[in-house]
Amino acid sequence: MSDFYTHLKKSLEALNIQYDDNICHQFYNYYEFLVRWNSCINLTALTEQDDVIDKHFIDSLSLCTYIGLEDQAIIDVGTGAGFPGVPLKIMYPDLKMVLLDSLNKRVRFLDDLIRELGLLNIDVYHGRAETFAKNPKFRESFDLCVSRAVANLSTLSELCLPFVKKGGSFISYKGSDPEDEVLKAENAISLVGGSVNNMYKFKLPFTDISRSIIFIDKNKNTPGKYPRKEGTPSKDPL
Repeated sequence: MSDFYTHLKKSLEALNIQYDDNICHQFYNYYEFLVRWNSCINLTALTEQDDVIDKHFIDSLSLCTYIGLEDQAIIDVGTGAGFPGVPLKIMYPDLKMVLLDSLNKRVRFLDDLIRELGLLNIDVYHGRAETFAKNPKFRESFDLCVSRAVANLSTLSELCLPFVKKGGSFISYKGSDPEDEVLKAENAISLVGGSVNNMYKFKLPFTDISRSIIFIDKNKNTPGKYPRKEGTPSKDPL
């Protein structure tokens, strides 16, 4: 356990992220809970302590280096086992957080995780982004949409930008060299009301893992025809 706390604290300090003992305890409980559930259902291929800290927790929190998140309404699309939404919520308890995933087994895990960690003002929904983005309760109602989902940026932009209110941003977590993907996605981003604001490239602390975060601003309302019907954005990107 002490190795977990040492590694986590060292990495948080490298990102200049403020923390307290309660935050560290929550991340340890998250790790234990994830590994326990993962023995029954496939939530992540990463179960080694250092891998989970670096590639899930710290990767999720890397966003905090580039933007303040106080009092934001955020939706995490394709959240999986809760990344990046749950780590961001642990770090910023006042966030209004919504987690969306299409697999019910992940939603059950997340519901139990939230109770285990005692998190408040965080809701989990089972469904597809194509459907939820048409719902007036969710459409253009969030300051930020975040996603670490494995899909090309054209597809993600069509799925995610409809959730973001005008003046907000879609933030996409990507790998080491996203430039070509960003270039190919420019048309899709424009069609759904956005434009690329910035792209940050970095390495996770004390590793050789290169990552990037892409900020896409919502400049105008998304036309009602987007996102298209279920499956189309991934099969036929804009």
